[in-house]
Amino acid sequence: MLPANQALNVSRIVQLMLSPAVMISGCALLLISSNGRYTTVLERIRFMIGERRRLLAIAAAGDTVPAGSVNPDSAWRQINSLSIRLKYVKSSILSYTTAISLFVASSLLTGIALVSGSTMVQYVSTAAFLAGMLTVFVGAAFGVMESRKGYNIVQLEIKEEE
Repeated sequence: MLPANQALNVSRIVQLMLSPAVMISGCALLLISSNGRYTTVLERIRFMIGERRRLLAIAAAGDTVPAGSVNPDSAWRQINSLSIRLKYVKSSILSYTTAISLFVASSLLTGIALVSGSTMVQYVSTAAFLAGMLTVFVGAAFGVMESRKGYNIVQLEIKEEE
């Protein structure tokens, strides 16, 4: 059995190492949401590309395009806008993944710093945590840009219907 002061040190080490876990969990939730948006936008791009190809083939064959179909030029504009939106979501995903890595590094470095007593490792651990927080902010900024782009795409679709 460990002496009381050593048990306290072990519990403090574990506590400090797990502190970044809150941020890891938060980033994981953001990552799940972003992955869902990524899949949705990707599927929409694939659908629009297929629809555009289908309509161009109908037009090339000299047949009449079915009523209510998307204009191929409109489909191309939407594909371009969706492509930009996809880049924002991808950047958000990369930011959250990087943040998780930084929080894990911070947790490990905290444990090393507490065991070794190294002030330098404490500074590096703190820097890793702060870099992780900054990276979460960057990911959230990309999320805002992606949401705005999504809104603009819907407005484009509405305008095309007028």
